[in-house]
Amino acid sequence: MNNEVTGYIVRYGVTRLIAEFTWKGAAELNRNAAVIIKSERGHEWGEVLSPATERVRSFMKETTSAGRIVRLVTDDDYRQRDQSRHEERAEFLGCQELVNEHKLQMQLVDVEHLFGGERVIFYYLAEKRVDFRELVKSLARKYRSRIEMRQIGVRDEAKLLADFGDCGKPVCCGSHLTEMPPVSMKMAKLQKTSLDPNKLSGRCGRLKCCLRYEYDTYKSYKKDLPPIGSTIITKQGEAKVTNQEILSECVQVIYADSKKTIVHRKNILEVIKKKKSESPPSE
Repeated sequence: MNNEVTGYIVRYGVTRLIAEFTWKGAAELNRNAAVIIKSERGHEWGEVLSPATERVRSFMKETTSAGRIVRLVTDDDYRQRDQSRHEERAEFLGCQELVNEHKLQMQLVDVEHLFGGERVIFYYLAEKRVDFRELVKSLARKYRSRIEMRQIGVRDEAKLLADFGDCGKPVCCGSHLTEMPPVSMKMAKLQKTSLDPNKLSGRCGRLKCCLRYEYDTYKSYKKDLPPIGSTIITKQGEAKVTNQEILSECVQVIYADSKKTIVHRKNILEVIKKKKSESPPSE
């Protein structure tokens, strides 16, 4: 029997944590294989994403093992998981009753009952700091488990609860994003998207994460184009830049005879008068 220790990247937890876990077994684990892992939080349900190769590790912040893979899931594990989900529903309602009883200014969002039962994690929203010490004591007595209260933001709430975005696909924060980078209105302006907040907002009510995806490309291409208002020389003569088409690397220009056309960046012979432009959008 092969007892060589190998590493696999596993996704686990309701917040879709991703980390490397060791596996000591004869069989290789396939992508999407359901496994039981032992993390620092306890025994959890996980999904294998890939082997932990050096290339994969180079994309991860943490390169040390977060625990070990205990086994592939069994039929009994599936039944236990279903039972845990029933318990989560009861725990959520029970916690909500206690929140109301203690008159705490917090909004309960979700609950995570670890597969092994080592702890129960409650996720909540709150505008101010909440003293939940008495709440934790009451929950610990009620459920006889270690209780953890975790405050989250509205973007984390969407990650936990949202399903599909305006594009018709599962929300990015709940499917593939491991981090939610900052997004600014300047990014939307640079990409010349609609500036209607209703169209730019995701399920969390904040600017959509996808505005960040092409921002670096737009910023890079924009640097190579003369600013609007600049005077350039082409084979057809002198012209003034009236607009930029960033992704196609072209500018709209007007010549002295009022002729309007589109010129690719490669066909610009010289920029003889470059208008001072505003600082590029910051991240």
